[in-house]
Amino acid sequence: MAGRKNTTIDVLDPDPGGGSTGGTIGAYLLHRAKPHLPPWLGVAGTGLAGVLGNLRWADSAAAGAGLTLASVALTGATWWIGRNTTQQRRLHSAITVAAGSAWLTGACLAGPTAGPLDDLFLMGGPVVALSWNVRMVMRRNGDDPAAGGGDKGLLEKVGLARAAIGATKVEPNRVTAQVALEPGEQTTEDVSKVLPRLASALDLPTTALRFQPDPDSARRGELVIVPEDMLGEVVEYDGPSQLGASIADPLVIGRYDDGSPLLLWLPGDPEQGRNATHLLIAGGTGSGKGDGALNVLTEIVSRTDVNVWLSDPKSFQDFRPLLPAFDWAEEGGAGTEAMVEALQAVIPARTRWLGAHRYRQWTVQAAAKQTDAAHSCRPDGDACGCEGMAYLVAWFEEAANTLRALGDDAFTGIAQEARAAGVSLVVSLQRPSYDQMSTSTRASLPSVLAFGCDPRDEGFALPESVLDAGAHPGAWGNRRPGYCYLVSAGIPEDRYPAPGRTRRFTTRSMDVMEELADWAAAHGAPVDPVTVKAAQATVGNAYTHRTRHTPDGPPAAGTTAPQLQLVETEEDEEMTEGMWLDAEDDGIDPDADLPGDEPGDDAPLFGIEKGHKPSPEEARVLFEEALEEFEEQGRMIVGPKDFADWCEANGYSRPWVSARLKDAALDGRLEPTNQTGRWRIVPALAAA
Repeated sequence: MAGRKNTTIDVLDPDPGGGSTGGTIGAYLLHRAKPHLPPWLGVAGTGLAGVLGNLRWADSAAAGAGLTLASVALTGATWWIGRNTTQQRRLHSAITVAAGSAWLTGACLAGPTAGPLDDLFLMGGPVVALSWNVRMVMRRNGDDPAAGGGDKGLLEKVGLARAAIGATKVEPNRVTAQVALEPGEQTTEDVSKVLPRLASALDLPTTALRFQPDPDSARRGELVIVPEDMLGEVVEYDGPSQLGASIADPLVIGRYDDGSPLLLWLPGDPEQGRNATHLLIAGGTGSGKGDGALNVLTEIVSRTDVNVWLSDPKSFQDFRPLLPAFDWAEEGGAGTEAMVEALQAVIPARTRWLGAHRYRQWTVQAAAKQTDAAHSCRPDGDACGCEGMAYLVAWFEEAANTLRALGDDAFTGIAQEARAAGVSLVVSLQRPSYDQMSTSTRASLPSVLAFGCDPRDEGFALPESVLDAGAHPGAWGNRRPGYCYLVSAGIPEDRYPAPGRTRRFTTRSMDVMEELADWAAAHGAPVDPVTVKAAQATVGNAYTHRTRHTPDGPPAAGTTAPQLQLVETEEDEEMTEGMWLDAEDDGIDPDADLPGDEPGDDAPLFGIEKGHKPSPEEARVLFEEALEEFEEQGRMIVGPKDFADWCEANGYSRPWVSARLKDAALDGRLEPTNQTGRWRIVPALAAA
């Protein structure tokens, strides 16, 4: 640390002597004595200089004047040079130089043995040398290093003169020091307030220092100093960290400023006492938020027991190479509305399945076939053999648009209930302020990956305690893309204010992303029956006929992701026989193909002449046909504005459509959503 900056904390030098401690006893003693030799060598050199000077300048008046002036000048220079050190060191240095130069002047002119000069040298020289030896020992081994040495002046400058620096741990590019404050006079909040001034005193950036208070003490904590920024080098993305691993394993999304990996967990771990989490990704324009999101998402799709639902109003600008890896991807609008509605229905269905199989939260065992009797849903306790349930990540990119369209209530409810269902919600937006999302929604997103931002937005991105500990994303803005802070479950709290940096995605990374997406499409987890059934029952064709992007070509409409087969229940079988069978349907083969087109099939249901306004009954039939058409198209969320063309063609007003929507809701054909004026179409079979 001292090699990089002029200002340092003396107690942070663990072995000033340097060198090897191995070899013979003599070598060891010499090694231990080396740090204390310079003062003695200085005394010996002064005596030798006095002997040689006397041989040349004995009884010389001109030499006497010159030596006197040189002595005064050297003493003054020493006092001036020491202005940036502590008062004690400055005074000690000046006295030592003044005494040595005065003796040297007398020895050169009168001789080193003249009068009391020899006695002064023999007595004063060792005293001066020993005083520096004692100072070195006290600086390194004192019980209260902050009470003396260079760091006292440093702490005085920042207003912590009575603070004590205790045990210090020195690692490569990282110094950790225990700090104890004056009892009854100072608290850990005082250290947090002076961190910028302390960084200035050490000539370091503010992000290089952080302070972690001791939770068991109001006056103790841990000061961490990282003198060299190891994040300056750009690291390009070259592939996932653990291809084919479980989503329960950590996601490696970058590195910290000391070189250690930047890790993130989404599922919980009951053995570690870690809960599942939702993630907020926040950062201003140009901060590297997009690359950070890609780091997280590529790690997710490289795992074998997770499905991803993605909403991206930016038309998949950043995520297009990964589209084949997603189970469901929407660009926004009605598709995202349907996804949110499906997610709200999927969560309780998944929770019921986990509870029935004796899981208090999703674990890796839940993703496999249930062959363990300890996780059986059968009343007799035998293994049930049910298909497993993969983890689900619901990702909402540029979520500010979605929040404005759907309202906070939808996200808040999902965030509060999803973790127990093996679902993680990822929300990405530039500015998580109160005008973008409610405080309830923000509080439901406990984890955050915060990139550079406007200094005024720091409080929206990171908890106050992390900012007090030294985190400062506003210092980066958009000048250091990829620099970030990560606050999440499973990460030690002293890491929260530690800066990290994600890997950068370039055009060369596109090929790697496409290969990863192809691998995920072939080896990713199938969608479990519970999630499929809940989504289909809620939004029907919006999920069943969702667009799937295949690795071999352009998007294929009407295809679905790899899915497990739904097991038919006894109730489904009873519908085709016995008391449930309609007499008119007897003899119909349910597996036979439907008949082909017949002449007149394309004729209008009602022969409406030009200028004829349908009767109320005809209008209701036409309205139902419009709902069926929307359902066939997969547009499961509708409102009055979606019927604009229908109203114009049939001569009806928007208020009339609003009334029909309410009637359809009473009939069970529509369900209200969280957004006023928007309705979810109940699939026809479910409504019947």
